[in-house]
Amino acid sequence: MENVKNILVALDLSSIDDHLIEYSSYLAEKLEVDNVYFVHNIKKYEISSLFEEELSEVNLDELIGDELNEKIENRFKANTNWEVLISEDSNTESLIDYIVNKYQIHLTIIGNKASKEGTGVVSAKLLRLLKCSILSVPKTATQNLEQIWVGTDFSAHSRKSFLFIEQFRGKIDFQLNAIHFYHVPIQFSPYIPNSVAVDKIEKHLQQKSAKFFKKFVVTPPEKNELIFARDKSISEKFLVEIKKRKPNLVVLSDKGGNNISSLLIGSLTEELFDESLTAPLLIVK
Repeated sequence: MENVKNILVALDLSSIDDHLIEYSSYLAEKLEVDNVYFVHNIKKYEISSLFEEELSEVNLDELIGDELNEKIENRFKANTNWEVLISEDSNTESLIDYIVNKYQIHLTIIGNKASKEGTGVVSAKLLRLLKCSILSVPKTATQNLEQIWVGTDFSAHSRKSFLFIEQFRGKIDFQLNAIHFYHVPIQFSPYIPNSVAVDKIEKHLQQKSAKFFKKFVVTPPEKNELIFARDKSISEKFLVEIKKRKPNLVVLSDKGGNNISSLLIGSLTEELFDESLTAPLLIVK
């Protein structure tokens, strides 16, 4: 897997921008990135008719560009090339997709906001549209990657997440936890005692994970956790564990396998992507 050399940071002039600038600076320095592109889309069509007279002699592009350049100069400390890109497009997601392809972006960083603050540029459409990996960063994220979780269902797809994290080695000191949540398949629950089913599934998963890490993963994780979700959905249990244990980064691949105890990463990814998380969520494409 290609290392991250070009990063796109999506800004929307909200309060989370400062945090995204500083977080991207931290990553750019640690990963020795070549270029960081800060992108803001001005949706003039939303305000032009209402304030047409007031804006007639205002160069909005220049004003916003100057504001962002000043803010980035003050907050972006990495020794990395950076550039501000201002555009006017009716569709922010399509604009970001265009820039990702034009500038060969490896990682797009977006803000993860509470629903009351609005969604900004974040949408499920963006998750499906972009061909690069996506990192959703909440305001609560610290510039620290000591504890990294990789969600896995032991499929070939989830191997991508472990390969992505390999580029951190030698640059960041971290502990890697492989996390797998599972249920007892509902079709078996009326006929097999729950304790028996859980025991058998866990033994099956232990064998599956041992084979997976031996065959597919360059560096095995320090911890390999199999967690029974009990009466919660996989995404609900994931959210509970993230909030309780506070990992510094959660990593999922964009697709998953489909077996009796699968993490079903594809559906889980979309569910978690729409949530207000307390930890950064990295979706590896």
